[in-house]
Amino acid sequence: MVSLTARNLADLPHDLVPSYDRSALRTGIVHFGVGGFHRAHEAMYLDRLMAEGKAMDWAICGVGVMPADARMRDALVAQDGLYTLVVKAPDGTWTPQVIGSIKEYLFAPDDPEAVLEKMASEQVRIVSLTVTEGGYNFNAVTGEFVADNPDVQHDLQPGNAPRTSFGLIVEALARRRARGLPPFTIMSCDNIQGNGHAAQRSFVAFATLRDPELGAWVQQHVAFPNSMVDRITPVTTDEDRAEVAERFGIDDAWPVVCEPFTQWVLEDAFPLGRPPFEDAGVQVVADVEPYELMKLRLLNASHQALCYFAYLAGYRLVHDAAQDPLFATFLLAYMDREATPTLAPVPGIDLGEYQHQLIDRFSNAQVRDTVARLCAESSDRIPKWLLPVIRHNLGTGGDILRSTAVVASWARYAEGTDEHGQPIEVVDRLRDTLVPLARSQREDPLAFVKNRELFGDLADNERFVSTYRSVLASLHSKGARATVEDLAGAS
Repeated sequence: MVSLTARNLADLPHDLVPSYDRSALRTGIVHFGVGGFHRAHEAMYLDRLMAEGKAMDWAICGVGVMPADARMRDALVAQDGLYTLVVKAPDGTWTPQVIGSIKEYLFAPDDPEAVLEKMASEQVRIVSLTVTEGGYNFNAVTGEFVADNPDVQHDLQPGNAPRTSFGLIVEALARRRARGLPPFTIMSCDNIQGNGHAAQRSFVAFATLRDPELGAWVQQHVAFPNSMVDRITPVTTDEDRAEVAERFGIDDAWPVVCEPFTQWVLEDAFPLGRPPFEDAGVQVVADVEPYELMKLRLLNASHQALCYFAYLAGYRLVHDAAQDPLFATFLLAYMDREATPTLAPVPGIDLGEYQHQLIDRFSNAQVRDTVARLCAESSDRIPKWLLPVIRHNLGTGGDILRSTAVVASWARYAEGTDEHGQPIEVVDRLRDTLVPLARSQREDPLAFVKNRELFGDLADNERFVSTYRSVLASLHSKGARATVEDLAGAS
């Protein structure tokens, strides 16, 4: 067994480890939110380039901000930034690769000044983000920055060490401005429609609250490219760690497992330059929106369409539910009849083929993605991925049956007990608000969707309300599987 460190790379098979000289790497990107997805996606693409002798001055400095990020700090610092990426094919093939593109890792609570000076250095030209949909701190309905967030308020007080990504990044931008350095590009890699625009709104809002003149400078001079990112990357388990050790002889504290499919569509807006991402398979385009709407409303929203019904019906692994013909039929009906009519043509993509490809991806038994992972943080996901489909079809007279049913399935799941009376662990930043609302909906069926912070005025729409009431009543009286049977068979 070989512990994964830079010193021990020579003890591993040469085809598993970086083929390039990591000592020659220079940091050009600071990344906030070094989780499994970042390491299966952006870091992997950079590793591909480095293996070709390219992008050697675009290595990554990872940054953790949240207390939970201390675990990633401990793993990556001990392993010199190295980790094993394992691609799991449906036929059972595991393909490992040790990724070397993360050169260093900083934990902001330990030393915020080190993080600030890293970003303020001329060598850093991109700051990228995978901080989850909720990490941009804007109201799901109004889109406005939530200025009264306690951590935001802390970071706005002069002299306080920043706690948030907003405080850290804006302070670094202020230092660059004061030193006559051009600003870095801020590149969002999160699942938000117009993620670059969303990042711009949030960071400009914070900068303006701090100093209106600084806010105007950020608005005018900082680039925020949009992107669409896609790769199913489940949470790493102890079984994954043990399997990596047994199959490949690597003692890795935090490997990453993922599916074979990967896609990154990126707007070309980088004033200080960028790695040649297109050489690694990234689609660099002028307009990302058709691709991102396709992914958000077909893949991401279909995950939501699957997960609550599946959990209530007894499924715990995504592939088991997706392989059930009933659930596959329901998902395809949602995608074909409700999501796809909201989309413009997507260059180079056959949307019919894409829909069936998604079912195949969800059905990959090797990935072993959990239904519970898809059910988590719904309040950050449903408003951004699914509600736009409902609103579009309400406006055009389109079908809303299945998309509204997804909202009802979330409301039933949020009651916190399954159909056998067993507790459900509802993981959501708004849990303390949502669970009581859900538990009151047998007396008031609209209690959950009357939450205007999440649903806006949908509870005032008669067509939505009648559909929602009907599905929620079915879930309560007939159960999830029978309800899906009715939905799948609906014309």
